[in-house]
Parts: sequence; structure tokens; C-alpha cells
Amino acid sequence: MSDLGSFVAHYGYIGIFIVLILGIIGLPIPDEFLLTYVGYSVFAGRMSLSLSLLVAILGSVIGISISYFLGQKLGLPFIKRFGPKVHITEKNITWVQHSFRKFGGFFLLTGYFIPRVRHITAYMAGITSYRYLYFSIFAYIGAMIWVSTFIFLGMILGNNWEVIKHVFLHSTKIFWIMLFIIILYIYGKRWAKKREKAS
Repeated sequence: MSDLGSFVAHYGYIGIFIVLILGIIGLPIPDEFLLTYVGYSVFAGRMSLSLSLLVAILGSVIGISISYFLGQKLGLPFIKRFGPKVHITEKNITWVQHSFRKFGGFFLLTGYFIPRVRHITAYMAGITSYRYLYFSIFAYIGAMIWVSTFIFLGMILGNNWEVIKHVFLHSTKIFWIMLFIIILYIYGKRWAKKREKAS
């Protein structure tokens, strides 16, 4: 993480942009640590909040769009062959396939919060020819929520921002599945209330 922090400290906003594109595409980069560090940098007065949010969201949106088009062009055999090289296992791929078929766009929205899953959701959307319009709505809103969550978390934690590293290192897959279910439940409940009001 110190190397990543040094890279961002040296290259600034361009560094954030590049790292997030590569991380979303699938390189094993700790994106949450990066975003929390960016939030800490905002807290310390070294970066602008508005510019940090803009650059991070753009990097995430471009990265996930590239993943979508790679999924369309290269298909499932590509990710099954090269996924293990970037710590994406067959088990991850199968779970994402099942979840994407079940939840579709909602999974794109919340998949950002699940490590080694957000890298596959866009590929799966491309592989299954999920309509780009729907993909962009869910994936881009998800990017905004994900980026904002960790940048603001870094600002709130301040000098204790590195605590996020211990949370991620010691958390289990069950924790992330529970987080995904909670987010999905909240979103579904709000959507149901809006439909009830509209009818």
C-alpha cells in the first residue's frame, strides 16, 4: 500500500485515474485502499474533494466500460483462462454468473463493494450481451456510490485511514456477501416504496 500511496503522491490525479482504470479491468490493485488514501489526502488538505471525486469516478467508469467491451469481444473462455493470473478463480466466475443472472443490473450496482467480483461483473454483462444502456445506468451509478463511499470514509477516518487495511485483510467472504445483501435489500425497499407511491 505504501508503494501505491507513493505513486498517487507523485502522479496526483493522473495517478488515481490510471490506477482505477487498471484496477477495475482486473489487475490485483487494492482499489479500496487507494480511495481511502485519497480521502485521507483530502482530509490532510493535499487534494481537492471535488476533483478527487471527479477523477476517481471517471477512472472507474472508463475501467468498467473497457471490461464490458472486452467481455463482448473475448467471451467467457478468455476470463476463465487468464482470470487466475489476477486472482480471479473459477469459483468467483461461477458465483458472479449465477448472481448476475439472478439480479442483473442490481448486481452491477452493488458488485463494486465485493473484492474480486467487481472485476468480473462488467465482463459478464458483456458476455451475456446485456444492453449497454442498462449496463451504463447501473454500473456508472454504482461507480459513483463506491468511489464516494471510500473517499468520504478516508476523510472521516483521517490519520487512522489505514484501519481499512485491517478490515479488508481480516474480513471473510461471508462479510462481503452480507454487505451485498444489505445494500440490495435497502435499494429494493426504496424502489418498492417509489412504485407504491407511483401507483
